[in-house]
Amino acid sequence: MTRITTRPYPFRESEVLRQGGVHPVLARLFAARGLFDQKELSSELSALIAPSGLLHIDAAAAFLADAIEARKKICIVADYDCDGATACAVALRGLRSLGANVDFIVPNRFEYGYGLTPEIVALTEREKSPDIILTVDNGIASIDGVAEANRRGIEVVVTDHHLPADALPAARVIVNPNQPNCGFPSKNLAGVGVMFYVLLALRAEMRRRGVFDDRNQPRLDALLDLVALGTVADVVKLDTNNRVLVAQGLKRMRAGRMQPGIAALFRVAGREARSATPFDLGFAVGPRLNAAGRLADMSLGIECLTTDDEGRAWAIAQQLDEINRERRAIEADMQETGLALLDSINPRDNATITIFDQSWHQGVIGIVASRLKDKFYRPTITFAPAGDGLIKGSGRSIAGFHLRDALDLVSKHAPTLIDKFGGHAMAAGLTIRAEALDGFTAAFEKVGRDWLTQSQLERVLETDGPLEDAYFSPQFIELLDAYVWGQGFAPPVFCDEFRVVSQRVLKERHLKLLLDKDGRRYDAIWFGHPDALPDRVRVAYRLDANEYNGVTRVQLMVEHAEPL
Repeated sequence: MTRITTRPYPFRESEVLRQGGVHPVLARLFAARGLFDQKELSSELSALIAPSGLLHIDAAAAFLADAIEARKKICIVADYDCDGATACAVALRGLRSLGANVDFIVPNRFEYGYGLTPEIVALTEREKSPDIILTVDNGIASIDGVAEANRRGIEVVVTDHHLPADALPAARVIVNPNQPNCGFPSKNLAGVGVMFYVLLALRAEMRRRGVFDDRNQPRLDALLDLVALGTVADVVKLDTNNRVLVAQGLKRMRAGRMQPGIAALFRVAGREARSATPFDLGFAVGPRLNAAGRLADMSLGIECLTTDDEGRAWAIAQQLDEINRERRAIEADMQETGLALLDSINPRDNATITIFDQSWHQGVIGIVASRLKDKFYRPTITFAPAGDGLIKGSGRSIAGFHLRDALDLVSKHAPTLIDKFGGHAMAAGLTIRAEALDGFTAAFEKVGRDWLTQSQLERVLETDGPLEDAYFSPQFIELLDAYVWGQGFAPPVFCDEFRVVSQRVLKERHLKLLLDKDGRRYDAIWFGHPDALPDRVRVAYRLDANEYNGVTRVQLMVEHAEPL
């Protein structure tokens, strides 16, 4: 069930923005999203929150500056998703430009799991012999792994953004905006954003020591394309600070100033970097990078982001594209199996969905959970075999249901059910014993029933209401595209009543429409929806500039439609 509503907005604040020179429609959109101060619209680097606000960042900078001066060997331990890969690439490129002796390792997720485990510490020492381990996008929950590194005489610097458990690892330094007592105003930095901030502080420390001055210091803004990609792909909230980081990265991409690997990923995805949007990063570039970590080894993705050889970058991008095609085929099969498993129950009778299949692939269960969550609008966890009698789960949630907190509650009420877990409000992972599945399913469902009301289990599609006829133009779309929209700063979705002039199904999957509103006709398409519509409908849609044969026309991208 999906219900279309109109997002309310405070008229007075909207008027203040409009009178300050903001376009009238944009003034309404911004006010509806809680943005009332024009200063929050700035996308200049000077608008970034200062690094000094991050707890322990000065200690991390001093420690790393000492390590560089002493030529100590640093090994980055990365995560295997897009945020982890971009954070690793930012760390490698940034630290090398600052003179560090640095290498990296990204463990195979199927052999070693997530985070800095004791096994990964042993592997890192065996293969890299580091003096220092630097974690990116992981480590805040790695109590045993850090203890093992300490036992082996390896110092650990943790950079992470995930929520901590009750205890913190005994690392030399921890930089994480979500650790206790950190007053950093933005708690929404991605792992790559945290690492970028550490580099800013490190460069400032090295300036203080006279290693660099303003003229010869490395240009860290050259890494912002990587920061933007990781931030969007990790679906963190695009608050004011993150919007600046993403806007700056997109600006570099549109100007052609990006890493060869990112340029190659745009090309292989059939997207134009000169008109790059957050949508491109989240749905075209990011998934191709993520595919390596899901099915193979993220080392390939990291090499793509760190090579300066355009030919090598293109070759890797083609490999990643092929892996992504394989991932999509596996995902389609798994989703079909998931729907078949749900045939025996009515998901709408439950507050949550938990399913397992012996044939499923660990690397793809998160995507399948996301697809099933979207279809049934229930917090969903999908499990796959992990060997040794264990199964691994990946969960996706809905508004109002904090997934990590839910798993924490299950763990506290039934301490024997979950071996380990971690994550965010909207996404989390866990490992349980196979025989505990039924018990976990029941316990998770109980939390769902306790926390969620029936109305919360109904998808509400918030729109920005009708759009005046004058703004159905490529120029207005260009104006919208000048701003960063995404998670927590919802892209504009408008809603109007139309008459359906004609409709036909494309490729048995998509509905191509010609719609009429007040005598004006609009092309529209509803992807993934082949069912015919009645003559009169209320349509929620995004605006798209469709270029064909050198002519740009407005097309409506249908999000949902309901009969009048």
